[in-house]
Amino acid sequence: MCGIIGVVGGGPAVPILLGGLRRLEYRGYDSAGLALAGDGALLIRRSVGKVAALADKVAGDPSDGPVGRWSSGIAHTRWATHGAPTEANAHPHFDRSGRIAVVHNGIIENYRALRARLESSGHVFASETDTEVLARLIGDRHHGDLKSAVIGALREVEGAYGIAVLCADDPSRLIVARKGSPLCVGVAEGRVLVASDPAALVAHTRQVIHLDDGDVAVLTADSVEVSGLDLRPRHRSPDELPAEAAVAERDGHEHFMHKEMHEQPESVRNALRGRVDLVNGDSVLAGLGRGEDGEDAAVRRAILLGCGTSLHACMVGKFAFEELAQLPAEAEQAAEFRYRNPLVGPDDLVIAVSQSGETADTLAAVKEARNRGARVRGLVNVVGSAIARQTGRGVYLHVGPEVSVASTKAFTGQVSVLLLMALRLGRARRLSRERGREIAMEIDRIPSMIERVLELESAAIRAAERMVESEHAFFLGRGPMHPVALEGALKLKEISYVHAEGYHAAELKHGPIALLTEGTPVVVIANRSPVRDKTLSNAEECRARGAGIISLVTEGQESVPGAWGELRIPDCDPLVATVPAAVALQLLAYHVARLRGCPIDQPRNLAKSVTVE
Repeated sequence: MCGIIGVVGGGPAVPILLGGLRRLEYRGYDSAGLALAGDGALLIRRSVGKVAALADKVAGDPSDGPVGRWSSGIAHTRWATHGAPTEANAHPHFDRSGRIAVVHNGIIENYRALRARLESSGHVFASETDTEVLARLIGDRHHGDLKSAVIGALREVEGAYGIAVLCADDPSRLIVARKGSPLCVGVAEGRVLVASDPAALVAHTRQVIHLDDGDVAVLTADSVEVSGLDLRPRHRSPDELPAEAAVAERDGHEHFMHKEMHEQPESVRNALRGRVDLVNGDSVLAGLGRGEDGEDAAVRRAILLGCGTSLHACMVGKFAFEELAQLPAEAEQAAEFRYRNPLVGPDDLVIAVSQSGETADTLAAVKEARNRGARVRGLVNVVGSAIARQTGRGVYLHVGPEVSVASTKAFTGQVSVLLLMALRLGRARRLSRERGREIAMEIDRIPSMIERVLELESAAIRAAERMVESEHAFFLGRGPMHPVALEGALKLKEISYVHAEGYHAAELKHGPIALLTEGTPVVVIANRSPVRDKTLSNAEECRARGAGIISLVTEGQESVPGAWGELRIPDCDPLVATVPAAVALQLLAYHVARLRGCPIDQPRNLAKSVTVE
């Protein structure tokens, strides 16, 4: 959600802070601000809107003043949770004295009780935020030792936080801490930085320390000291950031989403590289462990956890695990997992799926599954992320960074790797070598199939032109294409603001058909599958009521009679077909949004990484 960048030492802080905020813009935000410390004073500037507005405000300060000289600062992009997007609610927030500034990601759940207590002792709050409560708690405890004040305040709060704290009395130090919200520390020559996302650090260093929950770190220009809230030292070694952590340019594409859709042949190749065993009809996934001593065969159930797009990938994975591995499988909304007393144990394989590896609900579900003794594995894209560290074993996607809020590469990478996981478990159980080879060859063809879909982008444009004036749309699919229908509807609503619903095609007549009116677009996924005829019958029911059909069919199949538009995907196994089908629906959603003039890469109210529950 929100973004944090901070720096101490090594020259003027403002260019680093503003540059870091720009690299975090893709996460989604509605206001921005920064604080600088030096010469015994604190300077705070905040603005509503984009980072450019904050930069204009900062540029108005004298260049020979704090903006031009001070080397310690913190900055933040905020996505409103407590209080509207106003300058008063923008971060940084400060204590009663105005000498301590705090930026914060996360939510302080008991802030109302803490605020009432502080108000009763004379505090007058300037904002509606939970973060100001934390700043004032720190200020009340500050008697010369900022670290002790921060720890004392954190012991009182409940909830999630990633914070950076700056004090005018000692601008040579930053205090940072995390619990449930990511923070990483970048170590450079003569300078130490902190950020909520490594993308903000790669321009300055590749040496990054990923903080764990409960860590509190004191940062100076040449040192990083980490301890827990109990003051006991904690050893944290730096990791080398991959070059791909840098946020790329659009490279001639109108939007990052368009660029990232067209990167999918290569991103899926990267996800599959070295992992498909065509000879034995198997997959090589070293991060899952070697599967010796019957470990894979001993699994009795698979539980796939995710949120949003990742949940849709899990739903496709459920079909793959059941068909290829003959293994009972469940796809669950991660936010509900730990609140329903789940029945899991040592024979259950729990796979946590998250692009960022920091999704708060999924991370909490991982901890719950581990506590109950399940075998927990991660499927994430970001190296060193919290879920990767918590699970210890799993698979990285290696699909590269996603800048657009609407996920594309991550979904196709997740589904491709889940197919590999299902194939490996299947070969360890009952799946024959011959059938395994058939599936392995199909999976290996996914990148070339995506290329074929992208070559037919003009068909998506023509279909989008028929949909652009509509404010409602339906997506229908059966079997493994049901979650693809859900994902297609999600993409359309995310970036075009069209109200779109995905349904299992068989559910249409159990209520949703009442919503159909003349000209309502209905996207029908009718690729080659055992249930294609039934899906076509559902399409005919819609057309008979005046709906406009957009069909998704397999190359070589007959067209759907009377359809407004048609998307075609290469012929392949119905499980594998979920990936090219998803790409076709991404293109459709993109071009509807483009024709409607929507801000595609940064839709309103959305954030790239949801790090609060």
